[in-house]
Amino acid sequence: MRQRPCTIPQFSWHRRTEMALDLAPMPHGRWHSFRLALRMARRDISRHRGRSLLIILLIMLPVAGMTGAAALAQSMQETPAERVQYQLGSTQARFRSMPASNAETVQDPVFETATMTRNFTVDPDFKPRNPRDAIPAGYEVLTETQLTLTVRAQASQGGASDVPVMAKAVDALNPAFTGKYTLLEGQPAAARDEILVTPGALERFGIRLGDRLTTADGTFAVVGTLRDATYSDGNPVLFLKPGQAAMDGPAARGNPLGETMYYLVGSEPVTWDQIRDLNRSGIAVLSRAVALDPPVPSGAAGGPRTMPAAGYVAAVLIAALALLEVGLLAGAAFAVGAKRQVRELALLAASGAEAPTVREVVTAAGLWLGTIAVVAGAVFGAGGAAAVVGVAKHLGSVRFPGFHLDILPTAAAMAMGLLACFLAAVVPARQVARQAVLGALKSGRARAVSGPWPARVGGGLLVLAVTCLATGHALGLSGDLDARAARIPLVAGLLTGGAVLGVAALVLLTGTFVKVLTARTAWMPLPLRMAARDSARNRSRTVPAVAAVLAAATLASAAMVLSASQMEEAKRTHMWAAQENQVSLPLETAQVNGTGTGPDQAIDPAAVAAALRRELGTVQWTQVLQGPVTSKCDMRVSANGSLPTTNKDDVDCRQYKLAVPAGQECPATPQGRVLDGQDWRCNGSMFPAGVSGQLPQLVVGGVGELRSLLGREPSPAAVAALNSGGMVVSNPVFEKDGVTTLQSYDVRQSLSGHGPGSAVDYKPLSNTALPAVVDAPDVPVPFYGIIPPGTASRLGIRFDNSVLLAQLSAYPEAAEQDRASAALAHVYRIQAMGFYVEPGADRTGSELLWLIVGTSALVTLSAAGITTGLALADARADHMTLAGVGAPPRLRKALAGAQSLMTASLGSSLGVAAGVVPAVLLIGATRMFAESVVPWMPLLALLVAAPLTGSALAWVFARARLPVSRRSAGT
Repeated sequence: MRQRPCTIPQFSWHRRTEMALDLAPMPHGRWHSFRLALRMARRDISRHRGRSLLIILLIMLPVAGMTGAAALAQSMQETPAERVQYQLGSTQARFRSMPASNAETVQDPVFETATMTRNFTVDPDFKPRNPRDAIPAGYEVLTETQLTLTVRAQASQGGASDVPVMAKAVDALNPAFTGKYTLLEGQPAAARDEILVTPGALERFGIRLGDRLTTADGTFAVVGTLRDATYSDGNPVLFLKPGQAAMDGPAARGNPLGETMYYLVGSEPVTWDQIRDLNRSGIAVLSRAVALDPPVPSGAAGGPRTMPAAGYVAAVLIAALALLEVGLLAGAAFAVGAKRQVRELALLAASGAEAPTVREVVTAAGLWLGTIAVVAGAVFGAGGAAAVVGVAKHLGSVRFPGFHLDILPTAAAMAMGLLACFLAAVVPARQVARQAVLGALKSGRARAVSGPWPARVGGGLLVLAVTCLATGHALGLSGDLDARAARIPLVAGLLTGGAVLGVAALVLLTGTFVKVLTARTAWMPLPLRMAARDSARNRSRTVPAVAAVLAAATLASAAMVLSASQMEEAKRTHMWAAQENQVSLPLETAQVNGTGTGPDQAIDPAAVAAALRRELGTVQWTQVLQGPVTSKCDMRVSANGSLPTTNKDDVDCRQYKLAVPAGQECPATPQGRVLDGQDWRCNGSMFPAGVSGQLPQLVVGGVGELRSLLGREPSPAAVAALNSGGMVVSNPVFEKDGVTTLQSYDVRQSLSGHGPGSAVDYKPLSNTALPAVVDAPDVPVPFYGIIPPGTASRLGIRFDNSVLLAQLSAYPEAAEQDRASAALAHVYRIQAMGFYVEPGADRTGSELLWLIVGTSALVTLSAAGITTGLALADARADHMTLAGVGAPPRLRKALAGAQSLMTASLGSSLGVAAGVVPAVLLIGATRMFAESVVPWMPLLALLVAAPLTGSALAWVFARARLPVSRRSAGT
């Protein structure tokens, strides 16, 4: 066979050319290497779809949650255009009365019901105008009057009760009200006995369209349902036309809510100058032109505002913590992926790729996945918020005036999500780039080079965190109270910064903790021993998962301490109207007639008690309480503080209180700050002095009255004091050496209290020393004390029936309250009667604590589950080897449970310590609450129950057997 001759390239030796080696970088070389990294990362993502989808979901969910939450929060804020549409329809303006005490009150240009004034003095010569008389010429006027009607409702147990319901007298379907009122079903009301109602009224009274509704002013046929843009569809509202029967009935004449508003229909706008002139006459105006183009910033008078900067800061802080957790979990997933890429990346390095190119292959995956995750998260979050707003508006809710996407939080959430994903890929990328290339080519594995810098930086941050915490705590407890109050921002900053630095330090030291805690594992059972060694050997996977649990436990434990302390403070400062499940009803009321308010009308206590017992089966007993009689006084005070001259000389305006003896005043600073909120002189009934409720401040009675006020049997000393003509006081602060001082004062003559927010102190008219015994109620019921009738008569105190106190065995349901209110309204001969039962201090706070525990446990279980799944996937070949040498299948399940238990336990323990300590220090140093409360049971559940649950779930869901591959079988 003939071979072809070898052709040798011919070189010309006659023209010898020497070319120098060009070491300059190729133009756009970095861009080409980055494109290569992007292409390799995209192919790796497509090959490992499960891991990629996990990372996308980890980043996408918090971004979607933050975007949706920000959009929903912003959607709750009503824009001026929405307010104009929902309040005015297509009218030009609305005139209404404005509560004002002088001519210097100014309204908000958009929210006309929000007002402000620099002069709080009551001007006795100020007379507000009727809005009807101030309407300029050239407009068609539509009226809207709000009423309260009593509707006969059938009770579920049989019988009927009269229920007060809000009604509006308005031509709702007038074209000028388009956008304000919308007919949903049925037809417009045409006849005089036809009305429209909201869907909530149909549900409330169990009726359908075409049924008739009986009210105190007649029976009406319900012919349609109407949507009021200012009220939710679930609220029961009746709509009548102006001049319909209820407008002329007795209920309308005695209705305390009969405000009439006037809507102006025309082409000319109402200007801001006109509004200011009308404000001086006590008239508030919502103008379409002014609201859409306000001449002054809205919100200056206290109107609703958009989300403040503090809200953004709080949202960003919470978002950062959430993304820290998911970023750490994503880092564990990237670590496993980079470990599986080590041979491929080693081949890339052996072919001449530089270390930055190797790093870019892994970080490019973070950019790919992060971009997909944040875009998808923003779309899903905004879409979900839009769907919630749309459904809410379709159901007739007014919680969301419209959908408003908040761009700033959305962009911030996307940026933080992308940054979290990128940083999660950076650490494993650096580790892979530093691995030995030759070792990776030989075995596919290489030892990760871990430097000492995480432990060193973590130790330094821990020292700095302890310094900040100690400094902040010392500053918060040193010096007088006023100086400490001035330093609160600095103290809070130091303590908060110390807490954040502490979390960062523990995250950096997590690898060291894992190494130390897993160094001595010989005494552990085999699954725990293998899990400990696996955690120590694969710290690039273990550390992010433990750190994620640590961050979640830190946030949860700090929130639990703050919440528990706040709830305890709320219970301590709860304003008790009476003992729990007690109701106090006045035994005199002002008559209302066509000319205004008439003289007080005495109410028969027997009729009130009978009405309560008839409608409520939980009434245990009733007690009439008597108190001093105070005649009606003209309470107006002129600008110079002088009393009016319209009161007659025989009018008695005296009231009574107890004086605080010298030395028993609540310790306070010169600026009025209480030194110690737990001091006995700063707590108890009627503190601060003068705070009272429905009960008479001074009760005239005996042992029976005292028993009802205390809710228990009085002490023998109290009984003896009453029998001997002495006084029983409710607070030891008013008694000293067995004596208390009863003061009388004129409610018109105050020594202070003319300014806003200032405490009122009255000039005493008389001081009477009385023998006294203290019998304090278990809760601070608002009354000074009780004196016998004989002592009251001897002191010249006129007294009469004041309230009826009733004890219920249980808090009434809403239907029971409706029946009782309707029955009492008949007794008091008024349109509607308030019915307040003392519910007691809020005891639902424990539910919030357990909700926090559940949320943290969910994060803990998620982190432990993810790291367990990654560990099982990473050690798949090792588990096959174990199975090949005879390890029982249950060993893999036990190993999964042990790995989950170790991750959750270590992270929870470190997180609880990092959250509880700063929270306790913050409360103590800033006096945020009177005392710090550590909820031990929820914390114990977080420390023990959550890790054990995660371990059990990992054991249940882990596969015991794996399919044997060809390689492991040796074929």
